[in-house]
Amino acid sequence: MSALGGAAAGGEGINPTASVIGIVVLLIALGITFFIASTGGTIALIGIIIGGALIGFGVHFVPVGGAPAAMGQAPGIATGVAMLAAGAGLAGLFGGAWAAELGFAVALGAGAVGGGLMMAITCLMVNVIYVFGMGIPSASGKVDKDPITGDTFPQYKSQGTEGHGLPFISYVGGVIGGTLGGLGGTLIYLELLGVYEAALPILYNVPLEEVLPVAVSLAGIFAVGMFLINAVLTAYNITGTIEGPHDPKFKRFPRAVIAAAVASGVCGMVAIMVVAL
Repeated sequence: MSALGGAAAGGEGINPTASVIGIVVLLIALGITFFIASTGGTIALIGIIIGGALIGFGVHFVPVGGAPAAMGQAPGIATGVAMLAAGAGLAGLFGGAWAAELGFAVALGAGAVGGGLMMAITCLMVNVIYVFGMGIPSASGKVDKDPITGDTFPQYKSQGTEGHGLPFISYVGGVIGGTLGGLGGTLIYLELLGVYEAALPILYNVPLEEVLPVAVSLAGIFAVGMFLINAVLTAYNITGTIEGPHDPKFKRFPRAVIAAAVASGVCGMVAIMVVAL
């Protein structure tokens, strides 16, 4: 129950009616984009939708403990879902943007590595603080044994807590989530950059070199904005803390993937319309 007396948000099931409405909205966005921006814009929008879905899926891997984790009463990183996801994804997005001139595949790889590396370093330092700063072992509150290492947790879990620290499965989940987030964010950026590089020289009747800074800036602004939108949508779906892929809340990801795809489709349509109209 929430503080206002309503039912708690979240759940594992998919709302069929809402999903159908979302898919219809997505198809309408694709149709409008095809009508206004032809095939090139539609292909770019499909890439944006895939990137948004990757972000929504990847966020569910990230171990988030919120305020309880700061007090050693829950596993995960002591911050919110949206903030941590944005940090991981934006690190990847910046890496991918830096490598954009090296080619599509290289840029996607750089974005994925950037997001995964940011989360790997973050998870490592979090465990250093937990173990050496707070003097607590890593213990999951959702499973009795680590699915990867086989380490058992019940004997290390303190009474009155949901676990503490950052188990290895949570670490691995964080790296996977950061990698997917960085990949999705970079894909959105590259698709928008391609649209702007093709449209702006024609729109202003100038060489590409003169409008390239504008294209890069617009693509970056919209990519960051869409990443934050998808991170917040996914945070609402998770509702609170999540330990990683072994957490029962991970099963909620299909709803977030659908929501992220629809949101990315609508926002991507608007971003493409900026130069298509």
